[in-house]
Amino acid sequence: MLKLNSEISRLKGVGPALTAKLNNRGVKKIEDILFLLPRRYEDRTTLYHIQNAPINERVLVSGKIIESKILFYGRRSLFVKIQDHSAELNLRFFYFSRSQLQQFKKSSHVRCFGLIKSNGRKYEMIHPEYRFISPDEEFKTDNKLTPIYPSIEGIQTGRLRNLIDQALKIMRTSNPDEFLPRKVLKEIKMPTLGDALINLHQPPAKLKHGQIDEAINSYKERLSFEELLANYIRLRKLKLLAANMVADSLRFGKDEINQFIQSLEFKLTAAQERACEEILIDINKSQPMMRMLQGDVGSGKTVVAAIACLKTIVNKKQVAIMAPTELLAEQHMESFSMWFSQLNINIVKLTGGQKKSTRENILMQIQKGDASLIIGTHALFQDGVNFKDLALIIIDEQHRFGVNQRVALREKGSHSKKQPHQLIMTATPIPRTLAMAAYADLDSSIIDELPIGRQSIETLVIPNDKRPSVIERVKDACTKGQQAYWVCPLIDESESIKADAATARYEYLKKMIKPLRIGLIHGRQKNADKENTMRLFKDAKIDLLVATTVIEVGVNVPNASLMIIENAERMGLTQLHQLRGRVGRGNKKSHCILLYKKPLGTLAHDRLSILRETNDGFAIAQKDLELRGPGEMLGTKQTGLPQYRIADLLRDAHLLPKVQKIAGTMMLDFPDETKNITMRWSNSDHNYGKV
Repeated sequence: MLKLNSEISRLKGVGPALTAKLNNRGVKKIEDILFLLPRRYEDRTTLYHIQNAPINERVLVSGKIIESKILFYGRRSLFVKIQDHSAELNLRFFYFSRSQLQQFKKSSHVRCFGLIKSNGRKYEMIHPEYRFISPDEEFKTDNKLTPIYPSIEGIQTGRLRNLIDQALKIMRTSNPDEFLPRKVLKEIKMPTLGDALINLHQPPAKLKHGQIDEAINSYKERLSFEELLANYIRLRKLKLLAANMVADSLRFGKDEINQFIQSLEFKLTAAQERACEEILIDINKSQPMMRMLQGDVGSGKTVVAAIACLKTIVNKKQVAIMAPTELLAEQHMESFSMWFSQLNINIVKLTGGQKKSTRENILMQIQKGDASLIIGTHALFQDGVNFKDLALIIIDEQHRFGVNQRVALREKGSHSKKQPHQLIMTATPIPRTLAMAAYADLDSSIIDELPIGRQSIETLVIPNDKRPSVIERVKDACTKGQQAYWVCPLIDESESIKADAATARYEYLKKMIKPLRIGLIHGRQKNADKENTMRLFKDAKIDLLVATTVIEVGVNVPNASLMIIENAERMGLTQLHQLRGRVGRGNKKSHCILLYKKPLGTLAHDRLSILRETNDGFAIAQKDLELRGPGEMLGTKQTGLPQYRIADLLRDAHLLPKVQKIAGTMMLDFPDETKNITMRWSNSDHNYGKV
């Protein structure tokens, strides 16, 4: 007798080839296929008269063919007209064969299923499903709603539906394991797992189309809750696992840190002081720190990281800082070299573009321990890089690194059964909902205020036909000794993408404002050329820098007070906010001008209005999350953020506080059920557990 924990290959009609396809989708046992939920439902339970069919819904109708022909005006199409006793219905097929024209014979009877539209008294279906019938044929409608499942490559929808029907029959005699204890189910007031699965695959046929979502909502929430709970528990277990590991306890350096803070030309904000205290307490412990440092653009995260570095170096250990680009690595090199100039600390930079002799010399310094602070890019975790005593890893703009890359760097610091402390920095504020679900294994420090004297940036939204007046504004600002950025989304002009290109804009601006010194920077230039251009800009030897979004992260030019962004309607809110943060770093009033191409859609208008109204990165991030979703915002494939099968972090955000509470109960009182529930929903990427 088959049970739900039997192998999927035991189902009727599942051979080795189909088993392999299902296994690739994570379906290994019969129970697994029940978690492939329908995307939507179709109602084939009612045969409608044409005149009474609900408009703009997919419906089942029947009629006699009274006309069929090929129309050549406009787009070539097969036109078929049918009628029942109530009205006529036009069928249109834009993709068809000549044999289909021969099939639709006058006076034949046909049954159709499709989306019905109305234009006055005329009814129409485009590309309906159809079946020819005899006039006296008795037709039985379905007795339940038809589920429409996500497509799986190589498996026809009907075949998948048949397998799920087999699994549902088995479930009626072999219920799925309910891993939520009765006590928990009573507290959360949700259906059992078995009830949820049956009703999601086979909603009651009596439901009308518009009632389906509301009727199945509680069942979908039940599965979403379990999936969110499993992932949250898994992350909390990672945190407990880290607590059982051993790291270097960095006890010394209190006096040196106080002296360093006193030597700074600026005063730390209260938020920076709070973040410093949280980090220093962590790295004083003999368990590895797992902390995320969040802060808006220009909030002063780097100096907080510098204090953590100094504490580590005073304890005679090494620090590695990994940045996503050579430009940002160069920026960090300059900042740390300036701050530590009086402290006799050997700082080296390791990037992919260095000469072989230079690289070999740096690698030797790292291996011997002569280099205390190592700043670099992806080159840090490559073969041949061997640290003597790496105790702290700092990853800047963490969402730009893949899971395997971060694991590789962490493994470089594993020595004598000890693990390095980890500080993850991001200038993309993460909404609380997302942080709760995606980073439950990390402690969080938030810098939620800007440094004293940092001026807010005024943002203007202007159509690109006003570009000449913007050019005059740039000319005026630069003539007065200020500097400006002009950002374009593309490097070169494209026939397929209607957006402004940096190279063309550079040539255009050189002609329009000849007195200014104009530079160009983009991602296809050699690293040496990019760094040279940025250095000239920072040294005020370039007035206007035309660039792509390569300058989004890390460049610090206090004299730059004007940011122009072309085709702003094409970019995400968070990216625009990051770019805007390149200005406003000095004592001059700064402006950001968002140029857009007409006509501006409603969604784009709303997005740009948000930037005009606020400089609050957390408010912008929350709106970006709502508009783009968590996967795109954080880079799901990059970060290892779980690819939820059923849950949706936006739709199900209200469940997370309950998830947190129940997770504590489960882990404390029901360890076996906790283990089973995480195994049911586990992610196959084991590397994620090492980050």
